[in-house]
Amino acid sequence: MRATNFPSMTDMAHLPGRGVLEVAGEDRVAFLQGLVSNDVAQAAPGRAVWAALLTPQGKWLADFFILSDGARLLLDCERDQLAMLAQRLGRYRLRARVALADLSESLGISAAWGGAPAGGDVVAPDPRLPQAGWRVLSAQPLACNATAADWDRHRIALGLPDGSRDLESDKTVLLEAGFDELHGVSWSKGCYMGQELTARTKYRGLVKRRLMRVRIEGPPPAPGTPVLRGGLEAGTMRSSAGDWGLAQLRHDALGGALACGDSVLHPAPLPWMVLPEPAA
Repeated sequence: MRATNFPSMTDMAHLPGRGVLEVAGEDRVAFLQGLVSNDVAQAAPGRAVWAALLTPQGKWLADFFILSDGARLLLDCERDQLAMLAQRLGRYRLRARVALADLSESLGISAAWGGAPAGGDVVAPDPRLPQAGWRVLSAQPLACNATAADWDRHRIALGLPDGSRDLESDKTVLLEAGFDELHGVSWSKGCYMGQELTARTKYRGLVKRRLMRVRIEGPPPAPGTPVLRGGLEAGTMRSSAGDWGLAQLRHDALGGALACGDSVLHPAPLPWMVLPEPAA
């Protein structure tokens, strides 16, 4: 194991549930630019971009961090979605000078927070929130002083979604999951797959539900458990860690306690969230 010294404030956790998809070739930026929600040209050494791949109808399929070492793009993605992501991207390759490769066995992914990491081959700040810390790709094992469960508690406390644990394939709209406030969408880069619905949702104010941090009173409900308000369904539970979790909730259910299985949920909006004014 590589000897790595960390500042006393830095926590670092290896994330075995993440994988790396390499996008190489001289057309790599232009190729991804027309497919994903954010501006791929902004990815550079030391600067990551968070983006999503959508269906043509504008529904979420996968999200990932795009990092760069200057010669290629490296997609830090959910490991279980990597094969699907590579297959979907491969459909659009056509004559583009692009090569896709799974590097999950040669590059590990870690998250660091509370301070800057010391070590790693490709390192960039998490572009969603400053408190989210850093994404670290390394060909050698790093000395980690935290676990993936610790990272889970940290990201849930910040209200950050974790792929398919919090979003639903072919159903979730990006603005329901905070992609606008969390810098996961470019409104100026030009067309990409699913752009029409994403733009319409924003400019017509069509967001009716939000992925929301909740405080859990009772045992953590299983993902997918219906959330009820006055006996009527108001959303669904998603991931959780201890007394906190994320739930997909209708806007009209954000005030007051909610029933979920054997527990009670208390919505806890975060300062970064932009929510509609409550109805009179």
